[in-house]
Amino acid sequence: MPADVCAVIVAGGCGQRFGNPGGKQLVNVAGRPLMTWSIMAFDRSANVGRIVVVCPPERAGEMRRLAIDPFGFATPLSIAEAGETRQDSTRAGLDAVPAGYAYVAVHDAARPLITTEAIDRAICALRCAPAADGAVCGQPAIDTLKIVRGNAIQSTPPRSMYWAAQTPQIFKVEALRRAHDAADADGFVGTDDSSLVERVGGHVLCVDSPRDNLKVTLPEDLRPVTAILLGRMSDADSAQDSGILGRAPLV
Repeated sequence: MPADVCAVIVAGGCGQRFGNPGGKQLVNVAGRPLMTWSIMAFDRSANVGRIVVVCPPERAGEMRRLAIDPFGFATPLSIAEAGETRQDSTRAGLDAVPAGYAYVAVHDAARPLITTEAIDRAICALRCAPAADGAVCGQPAIDTLKIVRGNAIQSTPPRSMYWAAQTPQIFKVEALRRAHDAADADGFVGTDDSSLVERVGGHVLCVDSPRDNLKVTLPEDLRPVTAILLGRMSDADSAQDSGILGRAPLV
């Protein structure tokens, strides 16, 4: 398949909930900066021909020096300036997608456990559904959900109808641009990019992705994320030592 997907990795958060004044993107996780793991996963995808990292302009040099340049990524990579909100940052990344790319994959840098396999599966799902405008990685809900007002339960909706949405979220470039244009014109702020596309009548698929595609929001989230990454590295080393793999991927 052509490498016609541009990955937009959003790393513009200030880390307010995480409690680190410098943000969480450069926190060391299993020997690498948090955001580096996400870049690595997209760098390994044969579908991805370009990576755009969206970050605050005052941190761009630091992020290049610590999280990008030392790792010798093969995919061409550029940096876009983050906006005031997550939606503004995604739009900045979308505006930085070069001409000629049919698809854009939007991913939170705070989800370092995403795998290349999951990325490619979502891209394939969208490629194979010509009528669809996007494909969102996620998981069917496993907990019982409650509709609550204040602290009082109002109802219990059927769990089978609900998915927990993750990233990456893959879209046809023009479909996402139209959705952002409409949101900007109407002053609408969505909870994710898919909500913008859905709002203008777009058809978006859900694609089953690994349940361990966790988002680092609070410091305590680092413990399971680190354990999973170290486990993957150990498994890859064992496979390589036994001759199962010639080059064992870490993600």
